[in-house]
Amino acid sequence: MKKPIVIAIAMLIASLGAITAWQLQQPKAPLTLATSFEFPTPQPVIPFALTDQHGKAFTNQSLQGKWTLVFVGFTSCPDICPTTMGKLSAAYPKLKKHAPFQIMFLSVDPQRDTVTKLKDYMDFFNPEFVAVTGEHTQLVPLTRNLGMAYTINGEGEDYLVDHSASMTLISPQGQRIAIIKPKAEIGKIPHIKNKELVADVEALMEKWN
Repeated sequence: MKKPIVIAIAMLIASLGAITAWQLQQPKAPLTLATSFEFPTPQPVIPFALTDQHGKAFTNQSLQGKWTLVFVGFTSCPDICPTTMGKLSAAYPKLKKHAPFQIMFLSVDPQRDTVTKLKDYMDFFNPEFVAVTGEHTQLVPLTRNLGMAYTINGEGEDYLVDHSASMTLISPQGQRIAIIKPKAEIGKIPHIKNKELVADVEALMEKWN
């Protein structure tokens, strides 16, 4: 092959590579989602160190290689948590069809939510789910980073924990992709519809895979 032709082919390959790299760096168009807010760019999850329902360490490394949907709550919650856990149990089989997927229940009541209590709670709803908790020094900055919040109300053994009803979707790279939020309807308590939840998460996974 003549030298000018070889040079031309090499330049063409280099140009195609540069174009591909440029395309990968371009911002992806935002999705039209039913019940979610998508971050313009993936956001990092701050470093954390928690413990799961089996007594094992759960850290940022535990988010790698799988999609994670996080919900904040506590096992003594009388309404939002059991309702949400039931919905997630119904949605989970559909979500894990597309890619490795985990549901993460983040307990913000470490005083009462022992390892045993968290395990019993997950076993009731779905033993494949992950339940984690830790000291408030870990929980407060992490929930804020995830776009959520909680406060302890009351004294004694029967105190309540007010907490966000939203969920956060985290990518297999350990980055925040979107927040799934309850929608208000006239005459009804704001809630997340399972059909919209599944559709939004599937669209986000396809986009950011």
